Amino acid sequence: MKVYGRNVLKEILENDVSVKMVYFSNSKSRDLEKLIESVKQRNMPYTIANDKILERISNEKKHQGVVIDIGKFEYKDELIIEEITNPFIVILDQIQDPHNFGAIIRTSVASGVDAIVIPKNNSVKVTPAVVKVSVGTIFKTNIVQVTNLSRFIEKIKKLGVWVYGAAMEGKAYHKVDLKKPVALVLGNEGSGIRENVKNKCDDLISIPMKNKVESLNVSVSAGILLYEVFRKNEDINS
Repeated sequence: MKVYGRNVLKEILENDVSVKMVYFSNSKSRDLEKLIESVKQRNMPYTIANDKILERISNEKKHQGVVIDIGKFEYKDELIIEEITNPFIVILDQIQDPHNFGAIIRTSVASGVDAIVIPKNNSVKVTPAVVKVSVGTIFKTNIVQVTNLSRFIEKIKKLGVWVYGAAMEGKAYHKVDLKKPVALVLGNEGSGIRENVKNKCDDLISIPMKNKVESLNVSVSAGILLYEVFRKNEDINS
């Protein structure tokens, strides 16, 4: 997979992500020169080409003069959850929009989420667009693919994780404990959480609305709920 963007490369460098090749534009730029030097220092393979070539290999005009071939994106095994002490998990039930996925990843990393779990089927995958929208923060977290979300929820509940599903009929989120270990389930942009997944949750939470607004974009909802978990748990540790 070929990803692109200067901030994406900075995150790759910071997190020691393995790469097959870094392609730099031959246009002159102090920022690009610094990135080239950083790549050299890490003995990463790189080449310099014109912008048309970078546009062709990335299929993106706004590549910012940097394209990185990271090979196949490696999802983490669900067993990694067992290695995390007091986990904070986000479960995405059939999210379809890569921009929503990328935005949720960025917010998740900023709010201290340990792992983001998606189903293998009928769900957005990690794509160059997802990596770009996440501004490369995807390389700071664990993206886990599972065959069956309901079964995964059952497993983590046995590990002591309390699972909350975001649904309109749920309790107001600010009235709920949300102490770690905790998992938040967010549903599809149109239909929300599937009933079989919802039934596996320990409880349901909602975001109160005024002015007859029925719902928020899922990435906006994620931001509100994830930072409530962050706030509740920071209170514990302060």
